[in-house]
Amino acid sequence: MCYTTLLFDVDDTLLDFQAAESQALKALFEKEGLNFTSDKEKLYKEVNEARWRAFETGEMSRDEVVNGRFGAFFQLLNHEVDSLAMEQAYREFLNEGHQLLGNSLEVVQHFAEKADLYIVTNGVSKTQFKRLEDSKLLPYFKEVIVSEDTGYQKPMIEFFEYTFAKIPNLNKAQTVIIGDSLSSDIQGGINAEIDTIWLRPDTPKTPLAIEPTHQIRQLEDLYSLLS
Repeated sequence: MCYTTLLFDVDDTLLDFQAAESQALKALFEKEGLNFTSDKEKLYKEVNEARWRAFETGEMSRDEVVNGRFGAFFQLLNHEVDSLAMEQAYREFLNEGHQLLGNSLEVVQHFAEKADLYIVTNGVSKTQFKRLEDSKLLPYFKEVIVSEDTGYQKPMIEFFEYTFAKIPNLNKAQTVIIGDSLSSDIQGGINAEIDTIWLRPDTPKTPLAIEPTHQIRQLEDLYSLLS
């Protein structure tokens, strides 16, 4: 193994967040007696992703992201809601979404025997822990570091300093972060001066503004990359 410490992102790296999100939104709309369409789902994702980008750059707190997103979304539909109550209901539905992405469980089981594995994720601690536990991934990780618990988020260097403090005898030269997001996982790894592996199923059509150390199309590619 060329790395002894592997830092894994969760959403759209180990767990299929897109499926979990769609399932939770559909259940939320049904609970509220509202019609759910693909156009509404697309609009919600645009609103949500813009808020999380603001979170990554420090322009918005995590509470502002999650507690205000449904108010902002439904306002675009000319429908007034209690944003916090909608968030709480959505969170309960999202907590149930733990679909594995590809063969992520088998990949994690394999590398847990060869290296120290850690979770590094932006998000809500209760949600991430429950999803990792339900998916049976949790036992293979030494620690789970969630932005909500650290007070910082990827790609902030403070998030990684917090993470590194949790890792005994850390060797940054033998540490790598694996994730699907250029702006949080890969930029975060660059900020922290560790190697990066970008999980990107399709080939980028334009030159990358952020250059990962390695690129893979599926998690199974780690077998050959890390051997």
